[in-house]
Amino acid sequence: MSARPKVAFLCVHNSCRSQMAEALAKLLAGDVFDSFSAGTEPGVRINPDAVRLMKQVYGVDMEKTQCNKPLSQLPPVDIVVTMGCNVQCPMMPCSHREDWGLEDPSGKEDSEFLAVMEQIRDKVLDLKRRIQAGEVS
Repeated sequence: MSARPKVAFLCVHNSCRSQMAEALAKLLAGDVFDSFSAGTEPGVRINPDAVRLMKQVYGVDMEKTQCNKPLSQLPPVDIVVTMGCNVQCPMMPCSHREDWGLEDPSGKEDSEFLAVMEQIRDKVLDLKRRIQAGEVS
């Protein structure tokens, strides 16, 4: 049996969307792939609104299990998912790459965070399905 693919969720600051993606992927798809997140210019902390809402909705405390980190701290990965940071999006060697085109909810209302969180959840579950079906490796 082959090892589970490693998926890296990347954005510039690694403080909000990529962190939520890592947490949701661990929670919802940890049986299919290993999840990591990083950024090209990591912030000093995970976005407090993202932390609070992930705790409320999913019972996940990202501050206990995750931290902001640069790309250099990632292991070699199979799949790279960028969050929608366009020109500044980080590049990393991988066998599959896709961009999820998500709006950054930082500084916005909770409803914006919850909408992005739901989009991430749906995309994580879709990626899990595609990996299981052998469509992505």
